[in-house]
Order: sequence, then C-alpha cells, then structure tokens
Amino acid sequence: MQENLNNYIKDKKEAIHKELIRYLEDLVIPDKLKESMLYSVKAGGKRLRPVLLLAAYEAYGDNTQKALTSAIALEFIHTYSLIHDDLPAMDNDDYRRGKPTNHKEFNEATAILAGDALLTYSFEVISNDPLLNDTQKVNLIKALSYSSGPNGMVGGQMLDMHAENLPITLTELEEIHTHKTGELLRFAIYAGAYLGKATSEQLSYLKDFAYYLGLIFQVQDDILDITGDPDKIGKPVGSDEGNQKSTYPKLLGLEGAVEQKNSYVMKAKEALKKANAEHSYLMQLTDFFSQRDH
Repeated sequence: MQENLNNYIKDKKEAIHKELIRYLEDLVIPDKLKESMLYSVKAGGKRLRPVLLLAAYEAYGDNTQKALTSAIALEFIHTYSLIHDDLPAMDNDDYRRGKPTNHKEFNEATAILAGDALLTYSFEVISNDPLLNDTQKVNLIKALSYSSGPNGMVGGQMLDMHAENLPITLTELEEIHTHKTGELLRFAIYAGAYLGKATSEQLSYLKDFAYYLGLIFQVQDDILDITGDPDKIGKPVGSDEGNQKSTYPKLLGLEGAVEQKNSYVMKAKEALKKANAEHSYLMQLTDFFSQRDH
C-alpha cells in the first residue's frame, strides 16, 4: 500500500514538475525575471498541493489532463508565497529546500517581482486552458483568488504575524492556519473534485475534509520544526521559535500536538467517507500528510 502511494506521488510529481518548467520556459519575458522564477520552481519541493488536486479529481473523474493546468496554477501560487515568505521583511530565511532563498541567490527586488509574476501568471494559465469551458474557468479563478488572497492565505499570514510574541488559544491558532495553510489545500480538493463532477453534497463534505487536512499539515510542520532532520526539511530546525511563531507544540506541548493531530486525522477520514472518497488516494494521502518527515 505504502509503495503504491509512493509511486503514485512520484509519478504525479514528475508530471507536474515537467509542466511547471515548460510553462515558464515558453514565456517571452526579461531573462533575469525568468531565471528567478525558474530558480524557485526548479528547487522542487513536495508538490503536495497539485498532487492533492489530481487525487481529488481522480476520486470522481477519469481524465486527469483536464485538471493538470489548475494544478500547475496552484503550484505557481504556492511557490510565489514561499519566495515572499523568505524575504527579510517576513521570515528572513536564508535557505529553502536546501538551497539559498531566491532573494539570496538574486536580490530582494528580483525576488519580489518573481513572486508577483508567478502569482499573476497562475490566473492566466487557467484562463488559457483549452480543456475548460468559460464557466469552469471563472469558478476556478474565483476560488483560487479567494483561497490565495485576503480571505485566505494572505489573511492568514497577517494573523500569523500579529500572533508573534502573543499568547493565543487553540481556536485562534486553528483560525490562523485554516487561512494561512488550509485555504490552498481547500482549493486543491475543491478544484479537483469540481472538475471531476463531484456532487454539491460531496463537495460540502470535502470542504470539511480539506479543513482538517490543512490543520494536519500545519501541526506536522510545527512538530518537524522541533524534531525534524534539517537535511530532509531543507532548513534549520527551530526557526519557528526563533521567529517567535505561535505553534501547536508551543501551545500544547509536543505530546499534546501529536494528540491534536491524531484527532484531526480521524475527523478528516470521517469526512472522506461521507464524500464517498474513502477508497481514493485521498485517504492514503491523509496518513502521508500526518506522518511525513519533510
């Protein structure tokens, strides 16, 4: 079972990576801008968001190619957010995925523009998809802009910044990460299932699934910042503590964070069953998110 999942993720990652590079290399834009965009995209990463999108599609549909462009757009958004997260004004990180961060490899201005370009290009990518009709394009662009904007990821980043050095409750921590991390995951699940023609009832349950999956992802991130292998996670451990971040282990202790994560896993799987997707790769990916080591 685990070997099948590993092969599934590997195959999807390779297909996604190839398409990401192709979309950028085909652009006729200033050389330095393209070089900076490609630098962060080529750095690799887990590609879990686009893999999730394709898995959600496959739970209900049978032509993955129809969902591939939306997966590419989503990963461009994610990459932009990492470039900006690493900037001195934000997390001030020198390394990402074991390589110098974009602003260290180039400069701050170039990194900002590369992030801006990836953000805006993502919407162009969806709008030019020949396999989607106009209604699908509008719905996907609307959902992606919501999930990545002030109501989603960016709003969550602001909440996260304001929570630094402040005592917060579990409810407040969940609100931060539901937006900061969970919204892009929610888009991945929604977009894939929507294109796969899931019913409105199934989409409703999948929204619950995505909510808990986002929290699972963040709890494990927080745990790895304490217990992880720097060579595997691609950056020094303890960066959250150094940046005075609010985390699950800080609030609940390491053991309490693990217990909370397990509670989220149970609720996520319950929602998947209600969405008639318990036999899809989404179920296995839930455990993968919970147990990942990088």
